[in-house]
Amino acid sequence: MDEWQKDQPAADQKMKDSGKNSEQPVTACLFSAAFFGALGSSFIYGYNLSVVNAPALYIKAFYNRTWMERYGEPLRAETATLLWSVTVSIFSIGGLFGAVSVTIILKILGRKGTLLLNNIFALIAVLLLSLGESAKSFEMLIIGRFIIGVDSGIALCALPMYLGEITPRHIRGSIGQFNAILICFGVFTGQVLGLPELLGQETRWSYLFTFLAFPAVLQLCVMPFLPESPRYLLIERRDEAGAEQAFRRLLGKKDVSQELEEVHAESRAQDNVHTASVLQLLRSQAVRWQLITIIVSMACYQLCGLNAIWYYTNGILRDAGFADNIIPYITLTTGATETLAAIISGLVIERIGRKPLLIFGFVSMAVFFSLLTVFLHFQDSMSWMPYLSYVCILAVIASFCSGPGGIPFVLTGELFEQSYRPAAFMIAGIVNWLCNFAVGLMFPFIQEALQAFAFLVFVVVCVLGSIYLYFVLPETKNKTFMDISQSFAKINKIPVPSPGQETELVLSCKPDMYGKDIIKIESSF
Repeated sequence: MDEWQKDQPAADQKMKDSGKNSEQPVTACLFSAAFFGALGSSFIYGYNLSVVNAPALYIKAFYNRTWMERYGEPLRAETATLLWSVTVSIFSIGGLFGAVSVTIILKILGRKGTLLLNNIFALIAVLLLSLGESAKSFEMLIIGRFIIGVDSGIALCALPMYLGEITPRHIRGSIGQFNAILICFGVFTGQVLGLPELLGQETRWSYLFTFLAFPAVLQLCVMPFLPESPRYLLIERRDEAGAEQAFRRLLGKKDVSQELEEVHAESRAQDNVHTASVLQLLRSQAVRWQLITIIVSMACYQLCGLNAIWYYTNGILRDAGFADNIIPYITLTTGATETLAAIISGLVIERIGRKPLLIFGFVSMAVFFSLLTVFLHFQDSMSWMPYLSYVCILAVIASFCSGPGGIPFVLTGELFEQSYRPAAFMIAGIVNWLCNFAVGLMFPFIQEALQAFAFLVFVVVCVLGSIYLYFVLPETKNKTFMDISQSFAKINKIPVPSPGQETELVLSCKPDMYGKDIIKIESSF
């Protein structure tokens, strides 16, 4: 103990120096891994959220024409509605299948390998969606939508996990927001390409799906040359040489002993050295409130009402007096607002923190949903009221993308240590896709029953989510995964390591390959 007290000033100085060194710029390798990883994953998901809107009438006409050629009679209205509903909603079913299967793929192929394999699903879906019209088969479109849903379900689990594990902790939130930024950019790209002057025409709508091959092929060409997650290599594969090389490339420096030692310390601190199953995660008291927090935040992500906002946008613009042929151009402002808000969130998340941005986003959505309800109720009485309604819609979208639109994925990677992370992402993905499906299924009935007051349901969700996050969620900004786990120790009713135990764990010494002692200190990861 005396020796530790004598050496403590030197250790403290090394900790400070480590903190200073951690503020290193983003390397080209790290930026490329984040950008190309998100381009072939979350961008495809976002693109598929909006791509079917513009050609909806042409796809329905194709269904009717194909039915007529096959059976010699026009497609009945109820059958047409059913086929279109299946085409839209089966995307969520595919996403659920992808989320359920992701833990097995991650365990076998790792993070980068899972992202690369996922492109096969994307390319198969592209073939089915692009050739369905030529083959006169609407079944190909439906199956293609299911497969691209599987691709999205896998992507929304594997990508945030990969980004969280390759990134230094001082920029983990900013890099993690690449997921949200590329989702929003995908939505915006789908809107732009769907314009009548581009691919939103009866003779060109199938090329909207062909475009999906571009990000998938680009990721397949670039990702093999980028590093695997060093945490995965070291903890799960026991490949220290591979992890060291990955750290060097990602951080752009030769000495990564501090990063390696922190991962070693996390590995020793884990209750389960092997990847935990979903059942083990559900049974573990040590991560109970982390799991509840992720379920709540992911449920609020889908149930906060953003998906429902699209039901009203075109109607509000028509009521404002805009012609139908102009509306597609005006609605581009929604995609642009999404993208801009997500970029701003990524720039400020490391200064403001995850918790304030999440709560601000949900509270702001509750406020603007309340105002939108008032404006919709009086929309017919005043000619200028629809303009205020549309401003509220843009404000709701910006509020969502400022925090709730991306941070739940970042938190899922941060709140769990390595062994629990794949199962946690699987549960988060299941909650995400089930809630997505529930909103699509239930909102038309809620809208019919409550009319303009339907958004008050989402006000309640946003307020309750904000209250829960305020009292339960700790701030995770610039913390190691071990620190974050210890933040939940009290509420999980498990013992918190004493300072002596932490010192023994984190500052223990062992000889390195050159016979010298290296001090294990918390580093930039």
